[in-house]
Amino acid sequence: MTKLHQRLRKILEAGIRNFQLISEGDRILIGISGGRDSLTLFELLSGTLITTTNDFTLVPVHVDLGFQENGERISEKLRRFFKERNRDLIVIKTDIGPLVHSDFNRKNPCFLCSRMRRHEIYKMATKMACNKIAYGHHKDDIIETFLMNIFFGREISTMMPKQSVFKGKFHIIRPLVYIEEEWIKKFAVEHELPGFENPCPTAGNSKRAFIKKLLTDLEEDYPAVKKNVWHSLFHPKPDYLFNPKMKSGV
Repeated sequence: MTKLHQRLRKILEAGIRNFQLISEGDRILIGISGGRDSLTLFELLSGTLITTTNDFTLVPVHVDLGFQENGERISEKLRRFFKERNRDLIVIKTDIGPLVHSDFNRKNPCFLCSRMRRHEIYKMATKMACNKIAYGHHKDDIIETFLMNIFFGREISTMMPKQSVFKGKFHIIRPLVYIEEEWIKKFAVEHELPGFENPCPTAGNSKRAFIKKLLTDLEEDYPAVKKNVWHSLFHPKPDYLFNPKMKSGV
């Protein structure tokens, strides 16, 4: 095991412990998007953990949105990757991608796509008797979501490391909560994890892409800006925020 692998596993386990993400006997559906984030999460959770339980089952699932890369669906490439590791990958084939970018819904494809993907994931989690759903969202995703929700959602919120849905039927968990995107990229290169180009036509023009570029530009002059946003999530000051019951005036 390399030093980077040891470092990321240590950070992963700290997140699992601190937020109580995994318990003995859990059946965890792990969403495999095809990106390096979810594949890194799968690799880290597939190994032996030292300070947390190993008594859990991973069920990797990919929602095929109907896009192709060089004439081939990403799901087929992912199947080969998992087969090389002697693991089965459940693929849910859909036409969500083309649908949300059709005349049916041109105004907000990202919102509808996310909603429909979650619906497929919840159905499969029920079918496979999973009590938890793990996503590969990392530290940078949480920071970006916080700013996205302020800029575009008109609220102060972000992704949670652990979130109950459907009155506790499932728990969404994000074990990469403490791990930065830069480290994941290095891990993916070191472990030769495939990095599939996102074929979604909206990917490069999304609100998330805008926020990511904004943070990158700000870091050139203020290197600690991303770190400061992260720490602000743990230091809210309710006395200096408006009462939610009051009207905003607009």
